[in-house]
Amino acid sequence: MKNGTLYLSLALTVLLLSLAAWLVFFFHAAGSAARPVTLEGQGVGTAMRPLAVVFNPPALEDAPEKDRPAVLLGYKIMTETKKYAGEYVGNDLSCTNCHFDGGRSKDTISLVGVGAVYPHYRGRSDFSTDLTARTMDCFQRSMNGIAPPPDSKVMQALTAYYQWISKGIPIYAEVPWIGLPKMPKDYKPDAAKGEAVYKDVCARCHGADGHGTAIAPAVWGDSSYNDGAGMNRVETFGAFVWRFMPKSSPSLSQEQALDVAAFAHGKPRPHLAKTEPSKPANEAK
Repeated sequence: MKNGTLYLSLALTVLLLSLAAWLVFFFHAAGSAARPVTLEGQGVGTAMRPLAVVFNPPALEDAPEKDRPAVLLGYKIMTETKKYAGEYVGNDLSCTNCHFDGGRSKDTISLVGVGAVYPHYRGRSDFSTDLTARTMDCFQRSMNGIAPPPDSKVMQALTAYYQWISKGIPIYAEVPWIGLPKMPKDYKPDAAKGEAVYKDVCARCHGADGHGTAIAPAVWGDSSYNDGAGMNRVETFGAFVWRFMPKSSPSLSQEQALDVAAFAHGKPRPHLAKTEPSKPANEAK
């Protein structure tokens, strides 16, 4: 009798312990399911933190074997534009004059990550613009040329290049190195002061006449960008000069950079003769 009671007590104890363990597991699992999951780069619930991104463009030679020729050609077009895309270029500039090392440098108007942030809204288009349309626009304005067709080998190579150097950057991540810094709005640029800055700092590379030298491109005249280019805006030119000029050792104040931008802005340059509209065709009703 005693043994039977003992066995019964042990059985009940095991049953109760099993039930308790199951209840603990059930409520823990239910609680976990009820709580929002926090992923790396995200906030709790619906709040989202910007995804952290790291500047680390992949080597061009590491592109997938079948895509590598297009990626390498894209880089050549960026750095020797007239040689590899001459039929679309109307001046003596190359893309790398604004996008150093084909945009692979952080200390430039970098293109690393553009494959993740485009398409996006552009004020000039008053609509969302993809990389193809953006590049076509740049050929017409900065290169004073004509837009490569979207299905051309030049455009396809550039697109492959943009995408490859954006590898690893999440779609719609905030990429802090893309774009130019804002310049002070309360300063009125002085072209006369800018002329003095140009003579003292810029002419040694870009030439006293602004038409360029063997080591630096033209900043006005027939060999330079046209009056529809982004660089023809004083703020844009000024931000570029302040952030990156002289190349490898920027030294001007923001005011000096805006002054020299105003000076260059007043110089003659080609007029934009567009072959493609900046704004998309208004077909949607």
